Amino acid sequence: MIRVAAGGMSGRRRAGRSLIGAALVASLALTGCTTVDQPEESDGASGGGPGVSDPATDEAIRAIVDGRTIKVGFSPPILSEFYTQVEKAAFNKMKEYEDRYGVKWQWERQGALNDAHSGTETVGIVEGYISRAFDAVFVCSAAPAETMQQLYAKGSAEGVDFYQFNSTEELANPSQAEDPTGGLNTVSNIGYDDRWQSGYISGQYIAEKLEGEGEVLQIMGPSGSDWTKLRQQGFEKAISEYPGIEIVGQADGGYVRDKGFTAAQDLLTKFPDVDAIYGENEDMALGASQAIDAAGLKHWDGNEGIITIGADGLVSGMESIKAGKLTATVDVNSTAIGEQMIETLFAHEVLGMTVNQFVRVPTDVVDKENVDWHLASLKANLAGPGKY
Repeated sequence: MIRVAAGGMSGRRRAGRSLIGAALVASLALTGCTTVDQPEESDGASGGGPGVSDPATDEAIRAIVDGRTIKVGFSPPILSEFYTQVEKAAFNKMKEYEDRYGVKWQWERQGALNDAHSGTETVGIVEGYISRAFDAVFVCSAAPAETMQQLYAKGSAEGVDFYQFNSTEELANPSQAEDPTGGLNTVSNIGYDDRWQSGYISGQYIAEKLEGEGEVLQIMGPSGSDWTKLRQQGFEKAISEYPGIEIVGQADGGYVRDKGFTAAQDLLTKFPDVDAIYGENEDMALGASQAIDAAGLKHWDGNEGIITIGADGLVSGMESIKAGKLTATVDVNSTAIGEQMIETLFAHEVLGMTVNQFVRVPTDVVDKENVDWHLASLKANLAGPGKY
């Protein structure tokens, strides 16, 4: 049994222009609050950008835009439901800015087709964006951080600005006391903290529902993944605060539903009396839910059964919560990530503003008690007119 013990700046970055001044305020659609106090760089603040719409302000910004086309690359680690949600929210914000300010967008998506968790394909994709002189590139990659930072530095020197999203820069982020960029060669890093806004609050949720007593299974991402390391760190910290809870089995679910199902099925054969299953992402948790059904076991009904919790905030996951098949998920706010990506890019690329190096969106645990408004809000955000 396993018992958990307690335990470079872009060359094109510029200061903000006084022409726009106080009229430019951040706009972030809050869909929840984390239960963990965030470190200073993770204050949930917006990356900047126009949030107030009035004729004089819009006309002034429209004059700066002057019909410009921004060439943007989008490189997720894999083409999945989560990244589709991020992209659609970005499209809606782009359409808003196109209508308000006359900015035009050239958008290109390239994700890994084979092994998303090695990051090998991402390196070639980003090199292609650099060689074709894109204005800006959004990247989420499992490639080694050092490799990507060197690539960002090279691209920045050639006039391409890089924005990481849903990434793991907190794994080795140095103090910002003397380095305002946190040692990163990106304009901004947009997302949430995997440790405290995902892993930790998942562990908290399980422990509170089980009232501090029980056995837990973990369906983890690929060994060596930075996402796995970070979520594991937060999850184990939460579990360590409850001596009566034990992690009795772990397996690799590859961050995908079918592997999550197989991993959970094998573990449930060995540990059919467990009280909860933690899937590091929602697809693996949904696979675990299917394994519970296949084994003829009972889902959590608020009093008994097996708790299943993941993290992402997918439409399919929230619908499974409504159906009683998934207990909970951590909604990491995919649509807020997409919106903030465009707000931050526009503020920097078009308006010349200095933007936050770390933009943290809020997260929230979603279960039957609050799934209706989360799902309604998510669907409304995804129903916008943006299409590129």
